[in-house]
Amino acid sequence: MELYNEIIEKVGTIVGKSEPKRYAYNENRCWEDVGSHQLIMTKESAFELGGENKPAVNYSCVSSGDYADADEVVVYGKDLQELNASSSFARIVILKVGDLKGENEADTEPLFRAIQDIDFVKYHVFPKGYMVRTSSDSFREQVRVSKDAIKNGISFEKIGNTYIRQYKKNPNILSAKVIFVTADDADYATMRADAKKTQEITKALSKILEGMSTDCHSCSLKPICDEVEGMKELHFGKEKKEFNQQ
Repeated sequence: MELYNEIIEKVGTIVGKSEPKRYAYNENRCWEDVGSHQLIMTKESAFELGGENKPAVNYSCVSSGDYADADEVVVYGKDLQELNASSSFARIVILKVGDLKGENEADTEPLFRAIQDIDFVKYHVFPKGYMVRTSSDSFREQVRVSKDAIKNGISFEKIGNTYIRQYKKNPNILSAKVIFVTADDADYATMRADAKKTQEITKALSKILEGMSTDCHSCSLKPICDEVEGMKELHFGKEKKEFNQQ
């Protein structure tokens, strides 16, 4: 499960030069999850992450490599208690997974289904006083934080722990690293490009699963297959498996 490794390896170079704050996962330090969408009015808001047309990026990558060996929350830039105005924002999640192969190397269905389940998590975490608005087309994740949540001690550590707790319900996930970025010198444009690329990789997996043609010259996904190591092997391995079953 190495399709996203190149993107993961780039993360450390685009999050800014500030010294990160690191927190080991602690289930007892999760922020309250209200269980459903909530509405925070403008007058109730302390500030917005990604507000005032500032960058707001979210993406998740999975790997069986050693990029997230322990459950951890990492913060680059100011934490929620240090902010007093809208800020640029990114949330990047790196997940270590076990063996997602099917009966053979060419079976992409278990891999694709697991990635779908993992991505599903971001739509099922509802921290109190932390209203999340996402756009899959623009890869934005904008957050409105309430004044009451700031007063009651909300922090990225606690929000990150809440996400990790949800991820750990998935048996395919061995560990999770949740990275929050508000640093002014972070490269949000590159983060957005990498978010787009993660989506393209997942779409390519979906097309392979659907049994797309292996005529590379007529395929709209040729650029991503050429760029991502291992994608062509999955593609042609799937085709070979189907041919042998005929």
